[in-house]
Amino acid sequence: MKVYISVDMEGIAGIVHADQVRSDGQDYQRARELMSEETNAAALGAFDAGAKEVLINDSHGDMRNLLFDHLDPRVQIITGSLKPFSMAQGTERRYDVALFVGYHAGMGARAGILDHTYSSATVSEVRVNDRVLNETGLNALVCGSYDTPVGLVTGDERCCEEAKELLGEVETAVVKWAISRTCARSLHPKEACQVIRQAAKRAAEGRARFRPFRMDPPYRLQMRFLNAGMADAADVMPGTRRIDGLHVEFPTPSVHDLFRAMLAMSRLSDAGIPTVRPK
Repeated sequence: MKVYISVDMEGIAGIVHADQVRSDGQDYQRARELMSEETNAAALGAFDAGAKEVLINDSHGDMRNLLFDHLDPRVQIITGSLKPFSMAQGTERRYDVALFVGYHAGMGARAGILDHTYSSATVSEVRVNDRVLNETGLNALVCGSYDTPVGLVTGDERCCEEAKELLGEVETAVVKWAISRTCARSLHPKEACQVIRQAAKRAAEGRARFRPFRMDPPYRLQMRFLNAGMADAADVMPGTRRIDGLHVEFPTPSVHDLFRAMLAMSRLSDAGIPTVRPK
């Protein structure tokens, strides 16, 4: 059995603030440890279920967060960026099941810790064929294009609710409950790891009950940006169509082109962020 793990940071137990998830934040080093421990718990759960291969994709920020000496030596790790498929890098090979660890709710979710969809600085919503997709949905769509089902999503309560709404049959592991965007009641890290290990084992053992997440082609990607300048910048990409001041659309028959267009427009939109220079 081959298991794929994509791991983000905002959905890790105890993490509630941007200072914890930025490499220059005062609490970042401890957050790396927490992220690595939950990732290892998921890997151990997969091995408990009989996995022979576990590939972990570091999927947060610059994607150089995981502490390798905190991980079981049997795993392999994708680290660093740029990655053509970002948080879903590595799924070009089919896996028996994918596990999403430390995930968070989509942009605009109420009671979701540090909610965003790929870019909190520029993107306010992503739709595919008129359906709102968060990072769980977008990454699951890439996995599904290679016939890999998502069997587990871990994070805060709202993230796990969104996962069930999108994917239907999926294991979830709630490790914290948001009070506001930057405040939560959280499990102790050791308890969170135990919950995740058990859930990962169930997901890997029960992999046959999960179905790859797919949508019918052709695809229409719609992105809504926080202001018109960001949409102006995203609209530079060939093949786009401007819908209105905030919305840019990209039609395609390919999941791969859809996903890479979403990444490209997210990064282009950074050019629309006003720069404040000292006088």
